Amino acid sequence: MSSGIRPDPWHKFAALTPARIALGRSGASLPTREVLKFELAHALARDAVHQLLDLPELVARWQAAGGSPLIQVHSRAGDRLTYLQRPDLGRRLDEDSAARLSTHAGAYDLAIVLADGLSAPAVQQHAMPLLEALLPLVAQLKIAPLVLAVQGRVALGDEIGALLGARLMLILLGERPGLSAPDSLGAYLTYAPQLGRQDSARNCVSNIRNEGLPPAAAAGKLAWLIGQALARQTTGVKLKDDSTVVLLASS
Repeated sequence: MSSGIRPDPWHKFAALTPARIALGRSGASLPTREVLKFELAHALARDAVHQLLDLPELVARWQAAGGSPLIQVHSRAGDRLTYLQRPDLGRRLDEDSAARLSTHAGAYDLAIVLADGLSAPAVQQHAMPLLEALLPLVAQLKIAPLVLAVQGRVALGDEIGALLGARLMLILLGERPGLSAPDSLGAYLTYAPQLGRQDSARNCVSNIRNEGLPPAAAAGKLAWLIGQALARQTTGVKLKDDSTVVLLASS
């Protein structure tokens, strides 16, 4: 007995991408199974936005990996709802956090921040594997204590980097979830971090996850960008990611 679903001629390409293609049709509508898959993906994306970081688990993993003591800070967004409704508050530290960070100031080459962003699951799953791959590649640098930020947006790293006295700031945080990627991690690199920095002054490595850019590959790109940023004393539109070209030329 026929299912009533008309197959799509692009069906063979569906296995090559997580994008929603070749879904088929049932009459004038999508097949029920595809509607249910869409609703599940939408639910996962919504959950990722509202989910909170499991701070004790992250700290335990960092300590188990032999990491130095980290600093926990909070933005001016007091809770998740405020964070989502007031992006500006997620870009600034609360007073206690700013005062605490000031006591750790030093002449650092690099400051690294982990923040929840818009997808805590992305940070929970991919931040530590990325750091484990990245830190050996930048071991020659003087690195500030790791900062763990709650209710943080990208620009929060500017204030953190400035207070720590770092030449370069790297913030890892969850990107806005998509319907095929609720756990995508983003990495933003800024030279001479300070309040008021524009997004054009940053380099971004995005879609860091096992199904996108794997953490080990992302670590290689970031290590190249970090080295070039310090050498050229710039990031953003003045620093093009030529890491793949360089690797191909040397192979």
